[in-house]
Parts: sequence; C-alpha cells; structure tokens
Amino acid sequence: MVATIAIAVVPLGYWMFKTELKVDVFSMQGKTVLITGASSGFGHHFAGVLAAAGANVVLGARRVEKIVDRVAEIREEGGEACGFSLDVLDRQSCQSFLDQAQEKYGSLDVLVNNAGVESGAKTYSMIDEDDWDHVLDTNLKSVWRLSKMYTEKVIESGKKAGNIVNIASITAYRTIKGQFPYAVSKAALVKATEIMALEGARYGIRVNALAPGYILTDVSRILLESDQSDTFRDRIPMRRYGEFEDLDGPLLLLCSEASSYMTGSTTVIDGGHICAEL
Repeated sequence: MVATIAIAVVPLGYWMFKTELKVDVFSMQGKTVLITGASSGFGHHFAGVLAAAGANVVLGARRVEKIVDRVAEIREEGGEACGFSLDVLDRQSCQSFLDQAQEKYGSLDVLVNNAGVESGAKTYSMIDEDDWDHVLDTNLKSVWRLSKMYTEKVIESGKKAGNIVNIASITAYRTIKGQFPYAVSKAALVKATEIMALEGARYGIRVNALAPGYILTDVSRILLESDQSDTFRDRIPMRRYGEFEDLDGPLLLLCSEASSYMTGSTTVIDGGHICAEL
C-alpha cells in the first residue's frame, strides 16, 4: 500500500501576522509611586528606576536626611521626586505620609511596601518577644496598615484603580536555620498578597509581590562576601548573586500596566535558588 501525503500550499502572507510590541506599557509616565523604606537598599534603588521610567516618586523613611539626598539625586537626573518622614510602626506617621503624597501629586497609583527589618542570625529559641514583635510589626503589620489606608484613598477617589507591590523574599520558600522570625514574616506576606489580591479586586486594586533571592547590598555583602561565600553561591544554579539591576525589569512589570492582568502573584528573582536542592 502506498501512502499518500497531502500537502496544503498556503500563501506566505497567511502566516504573516502583524504584531505590535507596546513598549509604552512599561512606562510609568504620570504615575505616582509611593515607596516605603526608601532611604537605602532596595527602596533607594527602586526610587531611581521608577523615576527614570517617568513616575512621580514619593520616598518615605525615618532617616529624613537620606531621603532628602536621594530626592536631590533623582531631580538632578531629570526625575520627579519628593520625600516625607515615615515610621511604618506609627499609624499617624503612615496616614500623614499618604496624605502629603496625595496633596502633592493628587492620584496615588502605586504603593510599594518595601520597608523591612531582620533580627539577625537567630533561631526561634534565641529570639525574645521584642525581636518577634519588631520584625512582625515592621514586615507584616505595617504592610497591612499602609495597604488598608491606601485602599481607603482609592475608594475615596472613585477611580477604581490601584496597585500594591509587596517586597517579599525567597526565605518565604526556603527553609533555612537562623532566619526566624524574618522568614515567617515573609512567608506570611506572600499569603497576605494573595488574600489582598482576592479582596482588593472589587476596588480595582491589584496586589502582587517581588521575592528577591541573595542580592548584594551594603548589608548582605558582610555575609555574601565572607569566607562562606562560595558555599552560598554554589547553592544557586546560576552561580552568582543578584545585583540591584536584576530587579529592575520585574519591578517595572508589576508597577506598570504591563501587568494589568496580574494579581495575587509573587515573582521570584533568585537565579533559580528555590529550584535547587538544599
């Protein structure tokens, strides 16, 4: 038996679909972004990235002198920024921060909950109640408080559009000794992100999170460039630590309209660390 193969001749033009990459969906032009913990580390860097993308950036932190310096740097580079004192553990300070930002720019388009602290290399049996309260209040309770206040602002505006980006960590997924209660707070933050996304959708508010892995910062360099550095690095499939710039794309994705159909997601940036064996 001879098999017959039918070949359909299709005009080349049939396959030529017109596609347009809307690069501007990553633009933050005209958007106002509030960033907590913006005096150093991630928040300090995020402010520059978002301002360069066109956002009006509002920096908040307790170290006002650091905020003033960063605002000046951003403006010198052609960006728009301002800064206000913010203690995320103080309810009135949080309310004042949001009120001043709204008075300055009107709409509050994105809230980046970045402020966070660690308790040092302590196990659950080593920490005391003050350690626990300080970490959980800063990393978790403050996110709830600021997000609640931000949601109230969105509801009052009547525009039914808002965006919250929480800064989590891969410690939410990796079980590592000596990260208690920091890891507990970040794991809870991932779950909080999902629930907030579910409940915030009715107000047009999207809620997502970034979960960085080992990123070289002024604080982490003490550990990541110590004599244990090779051990830590070898656990990462990409065999390198992350740099601040590795977070730029994911940050712009979640803060911009490029992620308009994303909510309840946690984006991990860790060089494949959580995929690796312990």
